[in-house]
Order: sequence, then structure tokens, then C-alpha cells
Amino acid sequence: MPQAVAGPEIERLIQLLSRMPGLGPRSARRAALQLIKKRETLLAPLADAMRVAAERIVVCSSCGNVDTSEPCTICRDTERDPSTLVVVEDVSDLWALERSGAVKSRYHVLGGVLSALDGVRPEHLNLASLVERAADPAVKEIILALNATVDGQTTAHYVTESIRHLDRKVTRLAHGVPVGGELDYLDEGTLTAAIRSRTTF
Repeated sequence: MPQAVAGPEIERLIQLLSRMPGLGPRSARRAALQLIKKRETLLAPLADAMRVAAERIVVCSSCGNVDTSEPCTICRDTERDPSTLVVVEDVSDLWALERSGAVKSRYHVLGGVLSALDGVRPEHLNLASLVERAADPAVKEIILALNATVDGQTTAHYVTESIRHLDRKVTRLAHGVPVGGELDYLDEGTLTAAIRSRTTF
């Protein structure tokens, strides 16, 4: 077991940072050291921002997004197209789509995907409220922006079945060759999906 090189407060900071995605023990130590070196300009403001965020962050009761207001900024945006509802697995997927600027619609965050292995059942996800929102006469299309994994596709099929009675147009994201991608570097599954989803040129 590695020996502690600093006091318990610093070791706790390192330990908490190492729980962040993409930060292992070494990266966490470097990040902690950088924060400590820049206590006045980085550590103190970050600690204050985290405290305020922890106090004010709420989950939007309508779409499942996280924000500091209820309903969230996206749900309050009157410029968004109310006829389209984009279904995503997690808030990170919502943020990714927003960064792309590809859609200007409403969202619905499921909070995960169905997974028999992990014991995630329909009642564990934000599915009942999705059916309720999809029943709104203003909604014409449901875009399933779920990950192209087995669990993601299982969830997409379940959602489709759950809203079939509403007679809404249900679409999904295209699968295949990414922009700038080279065929030689793609896996067989991606190539197969690209061939099956081919379009007229």
C-alpha cells in the first residue's frame, strides 16, 4: 500500500479527484498539486463554485436535465421546436447534442438504459414520464438518440413499443462511418451498419 505523502486533507482531495472519470491516481495527484499551487486563483474559486452548485443544482421534473432552475433552461426556451422530442440516455448525451447545435428541440433524459446484467428494469428509468410527454398532441416525432450498444438498442425497442399506441413518428440516429473516418480503421459492426443504412448519393 503506497505511503501517504501529505496530510489527510490533501490525501482526501487526491482520493476524491481520482474518482472522477478519466482521472487515475497519478492524474489526481497532479490535479491536486496544481490546485494547491494556485490556491488563490483556482482552488478557492473552485471550492466556492462547487459549494454553490451543490446547494442549487436540481433535476428538471419535466425532462430530467440538471440545472439550477426548475424547469431547466432548455424546457423554458420558447424558441425550441415542441413537435420533436429527443430521447437520450444521460445528461452528458444531452450536453453533447447541444454542443453540436444539430437540434433545437426538447429533450427527455432516461437516466440510463435497460440492462438485465446490471438489474436495470423499466421502473428504474424515466420511462413513464416519457410516455406521458409523448402523448402531448404537439409532439409529432420522437428521436431516439441512444448509444449503439446492445442495452441502448434494447431500450430503444422498449421505448418504441411503449409509445406505439400514440402513432408518433419514431426515428433514431444514423449508424455508420463517422465524418472524417477511414474504412480501414472501422470495426466490422460499424461497417455493417453503414452499409445497411446507406442513402442515395
